[in-house]
Amino acid sequence: MRVLLVGSGGREHAIGWKLAQSSRVDELMSLPGNLGLAELGPVVEGISVNDVGAIAAMARVHGIDLVVVGPEAPLAAGLADALRRLKIPVFGPGRVAAMLESSKTFAKQVMAKAGVPTGKSETFSTGAAARRQLEELDPPYVVKADGLAGGKGVLVTESLTEAGEWAERWLGDGPVVVEEFLEGPEVSIFAVCTEKGVSTLSPARDYKRLRDGDEGPNTGGMGSYSPVDDLPDGLETWTVENVVEPVLAQMERDEAPFHGFLYTGLVLTSDGPKVLEFNVRLGDPETQAVLPRMTSDLVDVIEGTKPVWSDLATVNVVLAAEGYPESPEKGARIKGLDSLPDDVLVFHAGTRAEGKQIVVDGGRVLSVVGSGPDLAVARDRAYSAIERINWPGMQYRTDIALP
Repeated sequence: MRVLLVGSGGREHAIGWKLAQSSRVDELMSLPGNLGLAELGPVVEGISVNDVGAIAAMARVHGIDLVVVGPEAPLAAGLADALRRLKIPVFGPGRVAAMLESSKTFAKQVMAKAGVPTGKSETFSTGAAARRQLEELDPPYVVKADGLAGGKGVLVTESLTEAGEWAERWLGDGPVVVEEFLEGPEVSIFAVCTEKGVSTLSPARDYKRLRDGDEGPNTGGMGSYSPVDDLPDGLETWTVENVVEPVLAQMERDEAPFHGFLYTGLVLTSDGPKVLEFNVRLGDPETQAVLPRMTSDLVDVIEGTKPVWSDLATVNVVLAAEGYPESPEKGARIKGLDSLPDDVLVFHAGTRAEGKQIVVDGGRVLSVVGSGPDLAVARDRAYSAIERINWPGMQYRTDIALP
C-alpha cells in the first residue's frame, strides 16, 4: 500500500520509521516531512498541513491507500472529514471529535457527561472573571488556553499575580480555563481506537518543563521513557474501562464517533487516577520512546490488531535550540550525527539541510533514543550518544528517567 504521513516533527519521524518497517507498505510519502523522513520516502513540499482541501486532493491524485495524521492542527481543521468524503482511509478523528484536544472546555463537558474523573474547572472570556476565580483558590494555580497552543498553553504557578497576568495575555487568542491543581505523578496512556475496539500502547512518562528538576517554562516536552514501572496494577485496563470507552460511547451519542489515537494524560492523585487532558494523536516526545518497543506491524495495529511489546526499555532525550521555547535561534550547524552507535536512534524535528551540513531549524531539534534491557542502560546509551552531538546553545535536560 501507499501511505501518506502528515506532519514534520520528531513524532512523525518515529511514526514514519515504524510504518516503513511494515511489509504492507510499498511507499511512504510525508507531507511536509523532514530530513529523517526524506530518507524513508518522498516528501511533499508546498502544501500546508492545515490546507485540508489540498492534502485531500493530493491524496486522491497519488492513489494514497492510508493517511496517518501526526499533529493535532490538521485534525482540528477537519482533514479526516475531507479525506473520508473522498473515501480515502485515514487514521484520525474528524473535526468535532478532535475538539477533545482543540477545546479544553469541550473535553471537560464530554468527561462530565461520560462520568470520567477529572479536576474541577471553569472557562472564562474576561481577565476580571478569571482573576476572581483564581482569588478563591489556593496555590498552585493552573491556567490553560482553551484552544490549541503547541504544548505551551499551560501555566502552573504559586503566584496569583503571574496567573492573572498570564490569563490576560492568552485571552487575546480565546477563552482561558482555570483548573483545580491535581497533585501526583503523571503518566501518558495512548489508546488505539478502531472500529474493532480499543487497545493500548505501552505507557510512557514525559517531562514538560525545560530544565532539570521540573524547573523553567512549560515546553512541548523535553524527554520521555517507557516502560513506567511505578504504576498501580491494572491501570491500563482501568483507563480503558473508566475513561476511554465511556468517552467513545459519549462521542457516539453525540454523533461524533472517534477513530484514531486518543492520548489520556493521567495524574495519579491520592483520590485515584484523574484525567488531566486528552490529545487526539500520539504524543511528542512519548512516541519516540514507545514505538521502538513495539514489535507489531503499525499498520496492523492501526487496523485493530493488539500490539506486542519487546522487553526493551527506552529513554528519549530531546535536544533543543538556544532560546527555546520562547524564541529558538536557528541556523547553527549540528555536529556529531555521523558518529553515533547503532544502539541509539535519532529522530529529526527542527532540522534542515544547508548544502552538505545539517543545521538547526526549530525549537525541539532532535530526539535521541537509547534502548537497553533496563532504563539505566537505556539512559546511559542516550546520554553517551548526546556527548557526541553539539551545536552552539544546544540545551537538554540531564535528568530524564532518573529514579
